[in-house]
Amino acid sequence: MDTVQFVMLIVVAAITGMASVLDEAQFHRPLIACTLVGLVLGDVTTGIILGGTLELMALGWMNVGAAMAPDAALASVVATILVIVGHQDITAGIALAVPLAAAGQVLTIFVRTITVFFQHLADKFAEDGNMFGIEMCHVAGLMLQAIRVAVPAALVALIAGTDTVSAMLSSIPEVVTRGLQVAGGFIVVVGYAMVINMMNAKSLMPYFFLGFLLAVFTDFNLIGFGAVGLLCAYFHIKGIERESQVAAAGAGAGTGNPVDDIDDSDLM
Repeated sequence: MDTVQFVMLIVVAAITGMASVLDEAQFHRPLIACTLVGLVLGDVTTGIILGGTLELMALGWMNVGAAMAPDAALASVVATILVIVGHQDITAGIALAVPLAAAGQVLTIFVRTITVFFQHLADKFAEDGNMFGIEMCHVAGLMLQAIRVAVPAALVALIAGTDTVSAMLSSIPEVVTRGLQVAGGFIVVVGYAMVINMMNAKSLMPYFFLGFLLAVFTDFNLIGFGAVGLLCAYFHIKGIERESQVAAAGAGAGTGNPVDDIDDSDLM
């Protein structure tokens, strides 16, 4: 790994750390984070494969209120570095991602506890009308989240390719690594179940079973499945539009918008 790759790796790790609390651009999601790390390290294929697998595990990981989810950003970045730079199998990266996510969860709770200081400091700046100070408090809290992922990623990148790390990974008992792989497989199943539960609508289930039938009885690749999915989505949306037009025409003297024609008393 040369200097440019090392600097770019730290930048990517910092972005994923900030994205894990912003929840906007989704750079902290495993599929994106692993792909970016793989792009920096010159092995995009491995990054995409590892990221796609970890994404299935992290489908149900989300921050809800004060509940902190396992840290997908730290797990994705560090696991990808260990696999690519440390020349480990993808299965080893998947097994390591589970404890890394748990460790990152503890770390992000610790960092968020520290940022309480900046919140109180921002309150004082607000009383004084110091807008610049308030902005700096926001930036400082965000920088702590960037450091939370960037520093471990930099340390792992420096030692990932050494014999010490390889020996440490090889010394892990097979029962432990195998157990983590099985646990990761269970998490993937849970992620699938959550997605199926979210799309549990009668109008969508035919497309769901259609995907299974195509996967079993055809030789479609991912591009073919994507094209079929786009076509199904297009016709499904068009069907919804036709149903809305029919409902609006049947309303007669209504406003033409089925939502506006609902009597408020029906909602009480």
